[in-house]
Amino acid sequence: MLKYMIQVVSDLLVTGILVGMLSAFIVMTDGEQGKKTVRTGFIIGIIVSVIMAIYKNVVYHVDSNIWNLRILIVSLIAAVLFFALSGRKKAGEGKSKLHRIASVVLMATWMVYALPNVLGYPFNFDLANSSVLSTDFFYRLIGWIFGLAIVVVAGIFARFLSKQLDISTLKKVFYILIIVNMVCQASVVLRVLLSKRFIPSNKALFSLMTTTYNHSDFFIYLSLIIAAAIPVILWIRSVRQNEPYDNPAQRRRIKSVWRKRRIGSVVLIICFVLGVLNLTVVRAADEREVELSPSEECEVRDGGVYVSLEQVADGHLHRFTYVTDNGVGVRFIVIKKPNSSSYGIGLDACDVCGETGYFERNGQVVCKLCDVVMNINTIGFKGGCNPIPVSYSVENGYIVLPTAELTEHEAEFK
Repeated sequence: MLKYMIQVVSDLLVTGILVGMLSAFIVMTDGEQGKKTVRTGFIIGIIVSVIMAIYKNVVYHVDSNIWNLRILIVSLIAAVLFFALSGRKKAGEGKSKLHRIASVVLMATWMVYALPNVLGYPFNFDLANSSVLSTDFFYRLIGWIFGLAIVVVAGIFARFLSKQLDISTLKKVFYILIIVNMVCQASVVLRVLLSKRFIPSNKALFSLMTTTYNHSDFFIYLSLIIAAAIPVILWIRSVRQNEPYDNPAQRRRIKSVWRKRRIGSVVLIICFVLGVLNLTVVRAADEREVELSPSEECEVRDGGVYVSLEQVADGHLHRFTYVTDNGVGVRFIVIKKPNSSSYGIGLDACDVCGETGYFERNGQVVCKLCDVVMNINTIGFKGGCNPIPVSYSVENGYIVLPTAELTEHEAEFK
């Protein structure tokens, strides 16, 4: 649940704020024609994002780096044109066609860069039990939806509050935010160009690439600080507001307007705080390392590892370790399958995530690395993130695993 909420907020929060502020700016500077521009950019962004999300999760050979490179280059060019043409005054019916096109492309590319990944996360909700009715599926869906809700609310109120500012103040805040976003985009472009060896690497470029990559959250925090200027400015103005009025009705209307602005400011700040908490406290809680339970005692004799059936009859996960002649501890797990007399037995490792191991959470077996929940009934079968199966037999009240076969899996635990 937390994982997908964090990812959605990290990927999309700044984009939601940018799109909200851009739509307000366009409408304020281009009137009714601006509304058409906003609708066009938003619809194109949504449609292309949905198509790309489906394509990327159905066609597995898509090179996301090349896709992002193209989108970001177009976005940077559109941003430069937007800056160059926004300084011009309206002529005739409004902004020039080129300015409107640049605005549409800018909004669409912002969305198409960030949104497909977020829309594609539900494709990863499929768990080992492959049921959309499972509790874990709903937990992940709830986290994803809650993350989207934070982004959508932040975008809506960023748009609402931006329209409450005078155009001069909005332009200053918005332009600074765009510049920060352009620097972030340029760093990603540089990283792709270097990784794909489209440009020769050198020490300075490599250092710049690693610095921006390792501090990618810095751009999010900086963007939120800059965007927070809007609710702060409006709140200060609401406290100091002293608009003239001719009658009590006008006074009530003025108070109502400023009360809505204060409420909107509080909501937007709450969204920013939730975003920061997601990227700090919640992420730290989600990424804290899970300690695997210690290995239990078992017997090694007659070329086999013997585990008493009574020891593993409680339906919980039990971990054991066989130390080979080379001193390598080969771990394996045993769990009695629900409503059955059979057992799920396999190595404490899988072909996908290696020997990171499994742990029990709320009666479920979970991969420590990828947090995927295993279907206990499929443990012992090969495939996906399931434990690597090993042969065994049941003899005289014991589960017996051949030591020779466990030794063959030494490489998994070195």
